[in-house]
Amino acid sequence: MLLLCAALAAPIGWLHLTTAADRYTLGEAPERPVALVLGAGVTPEGEPTRLLERRLETAAELYRSGRVEALLVSGDNSQEHYNETEVMYDYLVAAGVPAVKIARDYAGFSTWESCVRARAVFGVESVTVVTQTFHLPRAVALCRAAGLEVVGVGDPAWEDRAPAMLYGYAREVPASVKALFDMAVQPEPTFLGPQETAVEEALAAERSDEAG
Repeated sequence: MLLLCAALAAPIGWLHLTTAADRYTLGEAPERPVALVLGAGVTPEGEPTRLLERRLETAAELYRSGRVEALLVSGDNSQEHYNETEVMYDYLVAAGVPAVKIARDYAGFSTWESCVRARAVFGVESVTVVTQTFHLPRAVALCRAAGLEVVGVGDPAWEDRAPAMLYGYAREVPASVKALFDMAVQPEPTFLGPQETAVEEALAAERSDEAG
């Protein structure tokens, strides 16, 4: 039993250890050109879940403070009536981020796929990945394995969503095992497709909080 527990704990421990130097709070985050915002679900009413709202709020603050120049929102649009990416985009625009500064990835079906597509499809090289603290070690490690120069900003949502955070930390145990598999095998994303210029255009757009 002890051996089994140790085997299960080893992957997540390794991810925490190897990404520690590249994980930051919002107030400490270094400057990077792009923030990659990972999806976290949409409610039946078509609104972002509270965890996703908090990720988007973090990304918006990174933009407002000048620590990133563009945002890439990566979510799931695999079903006709489920468009996580567009919900993320609409939320950020409503929060005051100029529309021209937001690029959209509609095929971010997993953390690995979001990271791979950011590099291979959107041409991102240096990035701040934005998620909750429980997910951040895995997100940073996977983005690094996908060829990105990456730092991560983690949202600590304990005071707001403690049950979801507890579930998230528990879920990271098996998810970390899969992450090591993805890092070793580096599977192709569900959809890769041609290169897109949306991030390049967002970076080139004039920075203006009044733009829409």
